[in-house]
Amino acid sequence: MSEQAAVQQLVQSPLTLVMKAESPAAFSALRKTVEDLQALPTNENPVVAALNRLGTVHFARFVFLGDDQLAVITTYDGDFDAYINDFINEIGDVFNALLQHVDRSLIPVQSHRAAFLKFVQDHDLRCVGPFYSAYPQRTALDIVGMGDGGG
Repeated sequence: MSEQAAVQQLVQSPLTLVMKAESPAAFSALRKTVEDLQALPTNENPVVAALNRLGTVHFARFVFLGDDQLAVITTYDGDFDAYINDFINEIGDVFNALLQHVDRSLIPVQSHRAAFLKFVQDHDLRCVGPFYSAYPQRTALDIVGMGDGGG
């Protein structure tokens, strides 16, 4: 397989979910929610626990954009729908807490899966391709030595 063909068959995908707060007060509350979550000890942080259990995420981070937006930026393995559903199953309540300041019509995400999936798709800032990966055919589990070795 050519290198170009290998790059076209990435197992990893980028996600840049940008959520706009409903108001300046909502943004302040959203910022506090994220900062409180991130201030938890690693062993008590539900996001870290979920990422460790799922084993499909290479990188994840929250980024505040300006004074009204929060970005959730990840690189993950596998199918988009499965990835978002895994997050609903594992940390739906974290998204409920975030969306309380963004779009209450999606809460609880556990009961609004299709709407939340569409929201994520609609608010994902797609990267300008191609997406670069140092290990294009390796899953997160392959890289940490727990997978089948990939390609």
